Amino acid sequence: MRFSIIIKIFLCIFITSATLYFYIAKQNELTELRLEIPALGKEVKRIQEENIFLQYEINQFESPIHLMELARKPEFSHLKYPNLDQIIILDATSKVQSGEPTP
Repeated sequence: MRFSIIIKIFLCIFITSATLYFYIAKQNELTELRLEIPALGKEVKRIQEENIFLQYEINQFESPIHLMELARKPEFSHLKYPNLDQIIILDATSKVQSGEPTP
């Protein structure tokens, strides 16, 4: 009888210790993740600022003034405006069924 009580006490101590160990391990994981949040926030902010800068660069490159300057350069002299019969205008609701131009 006395031996079974000692076993039960050790078993309770072991289960309590294991539970406490796993609880502390989980808390450590959460703390590590919380410490990473500011660094990730800075990285997100840097990427957003870079996206804003790149969008500005794209807008500057695609501006009509810049495109007209490019059209005047000799390396783009082979490009010509399309003829009216080569232009295809599609409505937003129309569907293209074949590769033939529509009148």
